[in-house]
Amino acid sequence: MAGASAILPGNNGPNGSGGMRMSVLKGAVSVTVTLAVVSAVTAVLWYFKLATIGPEHPVFFYLLPIGAVMLLYGSLPALLAVFVAAACADFFLYDPIYSFVISSRVEFGDLTCFSLLALITVKCASELFRPSEKIPAAKSRYERQ
Repeated sequence: MAGASAILPGNNGPNGSGGMRMSVLKGAVSVTVTLAVVSAVTAVLWYFKLATIGPEHPVFFYLLPIGAVMLLYGSLPALLAVFVAAACADFFLYDPIYSFVISSRVEFGDLTCFSLLALITVKCASELFRPSEKIPAAKSRYERQ
């Protein structure tokens, strides 16, 4: 089957075209999951908003899912989640609904505080879960030279 190998593209290892395809696929999956998580939280909060039993400051319910995205996929998808969550909250959850107009200072303060808190959370979590560098073992003081 020597002719079949000429037809099928080969995987050239992590630096070849196969590795690049896997990287793009991982990126696409992380963006898709991020948008799905933010959409699901928005749908639940929007349902409660329309049922008039929603929370007074709904944007802060996005913090836990953004933290989960940060832990699973890293800081870039989490940053995407922060900005998409702020836009979805402004458009769907704050009056006037279906508009990006912010009608009160309280709503502006909610969105600003949420954005700052979420960005700080992403930064702190990325630092906490960053792989540590290997520290060389210290030599004994009493070792003969």
